[in-house]
Amino acid sequence: MKGSGYQKEKILRKIRAANYLTVAQLFLKDNFLLEKPLEFDDIKPRLLGHWGTCPGITLAYNCLKSYDEDIEFVVGPGHGFPALQANLFLDGELEKVDENATRDKNGIAYLCKKFSWPGGFPSHASPITPGVICEGGELGYALATSYGFMLGHPEKTVAVLIGDGEFETATALASMNLNKLFSGQKNGNVLPILHLNGYKISAPTIAGRKSERELSELLRGFGFSPIFVKATNEDAELALEYAIDDFENALKTSYEIFTKIKKGETVNPPFIIMKTDKGLTGPEELNGTKIRGNFKSHQIPLLNAKTDEKELKILENWLKSYRMNELFNAEKGFLL
Repeated sequence: MKGSGYQKEKILRKIRAANYLTVAQLFLKDNFLLEKPLEFDDIKPRLLGHWGTCPGITLAYNCLKSYDEDIEFVVGPGHGFPALQANLFLDGELEKVDENATRDKNGIAYLCKKFSWPGGFPSHASPITPGVICEGGELGYALATSYGFMLGHPEKTVAVLIGDGEFETATALASMNLNKLFSGQKNGNVLPILHLNGYKISAPTIAGRKSERELSELLRGFGFSPIFVKATNEDAELALEYAIDDFENALKTSYEIFTKIKKGETVNPPFIIMKTDKGLTGPEELNGTKIRGNFKSHQIPLLNAKTDEKELKILENWLKSYRMNELFNAEKGFLL
């Protein structure tokens, strides 16, 4: 472990930039930095992708990386690909395999226009993504893959993000038993993170309907030590600030537990429950229907942004809420 060294403001700025680029990938085919008022012509003719899980992916990605850059990150909800791609772009990883993904104005245009675009990037994680070994729309086996990766590598730590819809699959639940087989001194550390945002594509999740006590007891029954991270404040920016503090404490506790395991002590390995609103930082409602914290944010929350003035304005305000002008300068690049 390289140590904590958490810089909350830096993490928050990176999260804002990644969330902006995520939304821009989903919606925009032009005017990527809002240099003029948003118009219908700036919106892609076909809106495809998933928003709801993306803020959670970005939160986990940046908190993990800020704590320890050596942590391997496995993403179960690969349908939240625009978030993963936004972060890989910001970190320069995408440019290593695609010379067009430069971290400048042209690179932003390339990233956003080419998402879900003919000849561009797919809407789900795919083998062309740095570090991805399989297509990202099939849920269930992220945890099993993580345990397999850690076999015989005691020096490694992998954090695996599991969507709470994915957590309902037989594969994911059966993989919970691998903890009893592979946790120990000879293998690496697996740190499961349940992204508890409460909803799947069209309904609440089972885990989201459980009380914290019931969910904790379920995890303890599988032999884990549950640790909660919460990003549920009504103010999205405050929610992220509190969650970053929670995440740092959760990771400190997790590494303390892993150290005991490596010493041969009999303790249950950690399991983080990251509780967020579905579509955190996105629109709160549309025409009286709740969006944030509801299944309505699962895919594209503003489906008529290309033809409806009200939805276009909501989208513009949504993008402006990330204050990208504070995070990117055309001459200096990203200010993160």
